[in-house]
Amino acid sequence: MSRLSVVLRTPSGICGDMLLTGFARLCEVNDAELAALVDALNVPALTDTTHIVRHAVNGVSGWQARIELPHEHHHRTLKTILGLIEASALADSAKALSARAFTVLAEAEAKVHDIAVEQVHFHEVGALDSILDICLASALFARLDPARFHCSPLPVCDGTIRCEHGLLASPPPAVQEMLAGVPVYGVDAQGETVTPTALAFLKAAGAIFGRWPQCEVRSSARAYGGKVFANLPNGAMFFSVLEP
Repeated sequence: MSRLSVVLRTPSGICGDMLLTGFARLCEVNDAELAALVDALNVPALTDTTHIVRHAVNGVSGWQARIELPHEHHHRTLKTILGLIEASALADSAKALSARAFTVLAEAEAKVHDIAVEQVHFHEVGALDSILDICLASALFARLDPARFHCSPLPVCDGTIRCEHGLLASPPPAVQEMLAGVPVYGVDAQGETVTPTALAFLKAAGAIFGRWPQCEVRSSARAYGGKVFANLPNGAMFFSVLEP
């Protein structure tokens, strides 16, 4: 009996917005359904902020998350974020995946700063956009409910990234910690190809890194992030497949 699985290929890397976009397209959610998922978070600042729109890079069509959020500087602990997730109206499976993703990220940040997990204060990661990305990606992934989640090895590069902690080398420290056990390869680019939010989600969702599985493709979606790399084929490719 065939089983539904998800295959993700990341030639130019992966970020939270791209995960949200790709899963939304595989689920074929419309604007009203997406808005309902956002409202399920019970965070008023997120209302009517998120739309999945058509987008093209180098003449190749695909989709992109258009997210317009108010600016904020909240520093949230893991306990605060887990409380927000638990208080939401998301399905239990989506809550569990969201909580795992933020826990994976908190454990990485704790190692980076040599502190206890309970002492971690999220900065960019705790901002509204990361909460939105992880929780919506989790809700959509739970709706797909794949038997397996396959992902290509991840592209990494050198360069610098400017963030709350100043100027950092790429990959950023939290990504460095989470890359343990993940296959990677170098690419001709500079900067951030894999974000902490996205990598935390991949690990929490049990991504199997490697080659394509033997499968039958059912549907596909191209998801673009906000960054374009001149020397890479931009965007991530999402596939709904049947495995024997």
